Amino acid sequence: MSVVESTSKANGEIRVENLVKKYPGDVVAVDDISFRVKSGQIFGFLGPNGAGKSTAIKILTTLALPTDGNAFVGGYDVVCEAADVRRIAGVALQDIGLDPIMKSLELLTLQGQLFGNSRSAAKQRAEELLDLMKLTDAVDRRVGTYSGGMRRRLDLALALVHEPEILFLDEPTTGLDPAGRRDVWEEVRRLNRDLGMTIFLTTQYLEEADELADIVAIIDKGKIQTEGSPAKLKTAVGNESINLAFESREIAEKASAELNDLAERIQSDRDVVRLYVSQAAERIPVVVKRLQDLKLNPISLTLTQPTLDDVFLQVTGQRLMAQDTMPTQSE
Repeated sequence: MSVVESTSKANGEIRVENLVKKYPGDVVAVDDISFRVKSGQIFGFLGPNGAGKSTAIKILTTLALPTDGNAFVGGYDVVCEAADVRRIAGVALQDIGLDPIMKSLELLTLQGQLFGNSRSAAKQRAEELLDLMKLTDAVDRRVGTYSGGMRRRLDLALALVHEPEILFLDEPTTGLDPAGRRDVWEEVRRLNRDLGMTIFLTTQYLEEADELADIVAIIDKGKIQTEGSPAKLKTAVGNESINLAFESREIAEKASAELNDLAERIQSDRDVVRLYVSQAAERIPVVVKRLQDLKLNPISLTLTQPTLDDVFLQVTGQRLMAQDTMPTQSE
C-alpha cells in the first residue's frame, strides 16, 4: 500500500483517476475524468441529463464497474476492495426504493441488522436516526403514506445506519417542495459540520450546489468541463451581465450581432442575449440607444452578477433545466 492510499484510508478522501465507462454500441458515458475530494468536503457534481453523473456515482458506490481508470473511496479501490467501500460509505440514490408496506422503524432496524448489528443495537440506532431526521411523529405510519420530503429523509437515514465516513447523495432533493429541499440542505450541512463527513452530491439544482458545495465540478458529455469553488467559478466567468430578453430567437440573434462590439463577451440562449462587460450599469444607456436606433426593442432588461447558471452556460452552451421526477408533496 502506498503512503497516499494509507493516508486516504485515514481521512475519507475520494480520488478518481482517468475514469472511463463505455456501454455496448461504443457509448461513452464517462470519458477519462479525474478529480479529488478532500476529507470533510462537500463536493457538488453538476451536469445535464445524460452527462455521466449517475454513471460516475454508480462506479464510486460499487454498483457499476469502470471500463478503465481507477477510483478510490476512503482509500479503498472500488473494484478490488468493493466490500470495504460499502462498509465506510453511505448511499442515497436518486430512485428511492422504500417498501411502502413497512414502517420506518422496521426498515431502519432491518438495515442495521444487515450491517451486522444485533436487533437491540439496530433498533437503538434506528430510533436515534428517526429523531435526527424529525420522523418520530410518523413512526407508526406505513412508509407508503409518507410525503416526498419524509421519504427523502428516511432514505437519508437508511444511508446513515452504519455511521459512514463518506456519504453519496444522488439528486437528494429532486421532486421536493422548497421547504422540503431546505430541510434536506440543513441536514447535509449538519452531517458535514458536526461529523466531518465527506459528502459527494450530484444535483440538478444550481442553487443547491451554490448553497452546499465547497467544490463544484461540471460534467458534460462524459467529461469534466470545469472544477473549483463556486466563488472561483463565478469570478472566472468575468463581469456583470446585461440580460436582454426578446420576443423571439430571431430578434435575439439580430440584437446579438448588432451589440457584439459593446461587450467584452456576448452570449445568446434562445431569446435571451447576455452582454458581459465591466461597469455594466454605466453601459446600459448605450445598449438601449443602440437597440432603439435599430428598432430591436427588448421585452425586459436586467443587470445581474455572475451566477453558477452563467458558469454552466459558459462551459456547456446550455442552461441546466431541473426536471422533477416525483410529484411535489407538502410536509
